[in-house]
Amino acid sequence: MEAQAKNPPFGGFADINALEGTRVFMSPGPIWEPQCLGIDPWGCARALYSAGFRKGEMTINALSYHMTPGGFILDEGLRALGCTVFPAGIGNTQALVEAAHHISPSAFTGTPDFLKIILDKANELGKPISSIKRAMVSGGALFPSLREEYNSLGINVMQCYATADLGVIAYESQHDGKVLDCMIVNEDLIVEIVRPGTNEPVAHGEVGELVVTNFNPAYPLVRFGTGDLSAVLDEPSPCGRTNMRIKGWMGRADQRTKVKGMFVDPKQIQEILNIHSDIEKARLVVSRENEQDKMCLRITGDAALLEPQFEVIQSTLNSVTNLKGEIELATELPNDGMVIADERDYDS
Repeated sequence: MEAQAKNPPFGGFADINALEGTRVFMSPGPIWEPQCLGIDPWGCARALYSAGFRKGEMTINALSYHMTPGGFILDEGLRALGCTVFPAGIGNTQALVEAAHHISPSAFTGTPDFLKIILDKANELGKPISSIKRAMVSGGALFPSLREEYNSLGINVMQCYATADLGVIAYESQHDGKVLDCMIVNEDLIVEIVRPGTNEPVAHGEVGELVVTNFNPAYPLVRFGTGDLSAVLDEPSPCGRTNMRIKGWMGRADQRTKVKGMFVDPKQIQEILNIHSDIEKARLVVSRENEQDKMCLRITGDAALLEPQFEVIQSTLNSVTNLKGEIELATELPNDGMVIADERDYDS
């Protein structure tokens, strides 16, 4: 962010001349990312194929197309594979249910919990969607209980690990009809696992920060620290793919946290404090409720001054993060340096 602020939009990391005729995106931060030239520039088609997507698949793509690259990452991969894409984006679930009722999609792409929102809305409207048989999700953790719920509905859901800067880094595979407990690193990337805060690789099996190098001539990134934690698995995959395997996403090396597919940064919480000077301290707590991410900003300060401002503070939170969240007045917050507390249970 600092490099991009000094030398906008890409901080000198991208070859502007090689990006003519493409798109520019803005992720929270703000962080600017380019779309590079070529078919499937984010390397998504391979992950979709692993998840069972095939040519002609009618797919609802319900990741955001607005400002951020998420929707386009999946869209480009789907079309490269020969799938037909309905670019739904996020929100407006009733209209999406109506569309699904007409086109009978066989597949879904989007965040893990948005598929449930769509299916629940369809049942509520008396128009259940039974045509969807497979899904590729990203932008958040696929919790085991949610995967089991989808399986009970006859939907095979798999996930890929991607970032706006690099595209798809790794993806799930399956063998004998079962999803394997690992991810295959995308073949056009070099992935290392290093000790957080250093450049030193850790032993295979040890958890560390995931560092990636790509070979994109327009937007080359060398040893790009993702801030995400993972570990290398030594054993070959029974699915037959031979590239490096990683355990998958295992948390963050910092406090930057992904909520509903969007990163929230501690700097954004500080921005809220700068706007509302009556807030003494704040902590953003991320949890789960009804299989969906929930966000609550806990604040301290004079209740007489803060309570009348709750709606305004909530509006600021929504505006700064581009996500909906609640405001809660706390008597005190722990003195542990935590600005964002992720309280989601990733094992259930």
